[in-house]
Amino acid sequence: MKINLTDPLYLEIAASSFAALGSEQRLTVLRILVRAGPVELSIAELDKRSGVTGFTLTHHMKILSSAGLVAQSRQGRSIVCAAVAYDQLSNLSDFLLNASCADVRDGATDHGHG
Repeated sequence: MKINLTDPLYLEIAASSFAALGSEQRLTVLRILVRAGPVELSIAELDKRSGVTGFTLTHHMKILSSAGLVAQSRQGRSIVCAAVAYDQLSNLSDFLLNASCADVRDGATDHGHG
């Protein structure tokens, strides 16, 4: 699906996603979940792999989940997590590379200086 990178709604979603990624610990957790692919990881396993523990991990997972980047579900007595927003992450990458670098790509050399 082609995303209009200047659409105000998309800009709002991108800003929300970037805000959710604005923590070294959240980036670490998301990277681990993305690398796990479709395999869901328990909170205990995510704790072990990331070094982010207890309430801090729960807090970061809530932020990532609210941004739609990860999903959590209960399996028996465990909570499992998975990255779910591969398209959204790809769109964020496109946003950075295409929308933000448009002047350079179009051959413009004036970056608003002078």
